[in-house]
Parts: sequence; structure tokens; C-alpha cells
Amino acid sequence: MRVLGIETSCDETGIAIYDTDHGLLSDCLYSQVKLHADYGGVVPELASRDHVRKIVPLIKQALQQAHLNATDINGIAFTQGPGLVGALLVGASVAKSLAFAWNIPVVGVHHMEGHLLAPMLEDNKPDYPFVALLVSGGHSMLVDVKGLGHYHVLGESIDDAAGEAFDKTAKLLGLDYPGGPLLAKLAVEGEGGHYKFPRPMTDRPGLDFSFSGLKTHAANTIRSANKDRQTQANIAFAFQQAVVDTLAIKCKRALKQTGRKRLVIAGGVSANKYLREQLGNLMHQMGGQVFYPSVQYCTDNGAMIAYAGA
Repeated sequence: MRVLGIETSCDETGIAIYDTDHGLLSDCLYSQVKLHADYGGVVPELASRDHVRKIVPLIKQALQQAHLNATDINGIAFTQGPGLVGALLVGASVAKSLAFAWNIPVVGVHHMEGHLLAPMLEDNKPDYPFVALLVSGGHSMLVDVKGLGHYHVLGESIDDAAGEAFDKTAKLLGLDYPGGPLLAKLAVEGEGGHYKFPRPMTDRPGLDFSFSGLKTHAANTIRSANKDRQTQANIAFAFQQAVVDTLAIKCKRALKQTGRKRLVIAGGVSANKYLREQLGNLMHQMGGQVFYPSVQYCTDNGAMIAYAGA
């Protein structure tokens, strides 16, 4: 079965075709980063209009890349939420229109389920069951995954997500959009021991996350600190360490609570090298395994939606 996947939840138009027998046949992605850079963040109206412009050419490109025609597609999957309403509407409208025209089934996919299943696109894929840490710009959550479609949310962000905290702190540091990856790059130049940031909600039981207080602490620190690059790098280092330590502590709790030996990390923040390194160390200590998608499948993409839809 060949499934056309459509992802338009935010500022990336992702189109892919997944074959249940032969794997990923094509994967096309257009990023709107340059479009939104001048505004320091995503402008929903501009995002929606750009999806309208790019979605049909990308579908044609994906079909050509896979050497297929419309008649070769057996089903369509699209991101139905969460995300920007206007952007989601573009993908849903095109998906349902094509499904009607081609007389094939169409299915809506939860955006976070797409991220959760992204590691399944890799050669080294996890077996069920496992614990998944989903960390992106809009969401942070821990999920006990017993099997495909069998999920139990163990904890989630009660305010700012980890990726949102990264981006907002990066903006306070004067970094360009998107700030999260630039903050991680700046942190490499930083040194430990200069600043101590809190590890929110780790001194109490539970698996929920809260990063708004950490963001406020970062804002106050940046406001009173010198503006030279080394100082800024030291702040970035301390901030990143606090976020990653918090995520690692919660992951350890979730693994002990469920008895799982496999940990999956996915979502945009899962591309962070320091996070991968620390969670790799954690799983080595616990005698388990950690799995994550390739960097191109950490951010929003059509491949994960096509797979989940299939």
C-alpha cells in the first residue's frame, strides 16, 4: 500500500510517499524559515498562504521522485492537529479533495503521533513497548507506548514546552530565528560553573514539565549579565544543561515507573546533540537502549505522517 503524507501544521510544507512493502519512496520538504525570520517567529497568515503556494508543486515533485502517478496512490494521510488552524486547513482541504478526486481513503493523523513514530523510518527501529519523550516547540510529553495506537500519556508540559523555552531564551540572547538550534550552537562555546539554573518540578513526584519559571530565570540572568559573547555562551550552556537535566530526570522516572528498557526521543528538540548524548549515557547506565530519528525527521516532515497514516 502506498500512502501520500501531507504535513502543514506550522511553517514547513512536507510531502512524502510511504510504501508498506518498500519503505519511503519520496520525501519533499519546504521550510518557511526565511519567510518568518524578519518577524522573529511564525506569522500564521503568512504560513497559511505559503502552504497554499507550495503544496501542489511539492505533491507533483514527490510523485515524480517516486516515479509514480496519481493512480498508484492507495491512500492519503494528513496532519489534522495540533498546529496553526489556517495551516492545518490547507493540508486537510487538499488531502480530502485529492482523496475524493482519486476515490481513495483519507485519514487524519495526530501531529505528535507522527513524531512518536518517526524513529520507525530508520533501519534501527525500536520494538514495542517503549517510553517516548516528545519534545518540540509546542509540546513536551512522556508517553508509554505499548503498541501502535496504544498510548498512555505519563506527563506533559503544563505551560511552556521545552522547544518554546529554547526559542524564547535564544531571542532574549539576541539570536536570530529559529533560536533553539543557534542557542545549542552557542552553548558549545560556554563553560560550566558560572551560572546555576533551576531544574523545574524535579524536587516533587510526577512526570509533568514546566519551563516557564526557567525561562523567567534566564530572562533575569540575561538582563543583569554582561553582553560579551563568552558570558552569553556561559548562559546558553547553563540553560541548555538545566533543560536537558530536567528531561533526563523525568525520563529516568518514567522508565522506572513503567519498567521499560527502551526510550524513544522525537520532535524538533530531539535533534539537540547534548540531549542525545545525555540520554544515551542514561540508558547505558540503566542497561537499556535509546532510539531517535535522523535529524531531517526530527522537525516537521511528511514522511512521519505518511508512515503513521499507513
